Amino acid sequence: MDQLVYTQYEQLPLSLCANDIAAVLSISRANAYNLLRREDFPTLHIGKRMVVPKDRFIQWIEKNTQ
Repeated sequence: MDQLVYTQYEQLPLSLCANDIAAVLSISRANAYNLLRREDFPTLHIGKRMVVPKDRFIQWIEKNTQ
């Protein structure tokens, strides 16, 4: 399986799944799911899927990095 590699925000899909989040943040898929379950993380629940809109994800990164 090819690993996802994103080098620019423009390359991100409109909504990010756990695999996308893991690739962007260089974390495990399990840790990406832990983020998706956090109350302060901008997760959308669509049926059983958890996704994050690209713009909200970028805002979250900017807000939570120092």
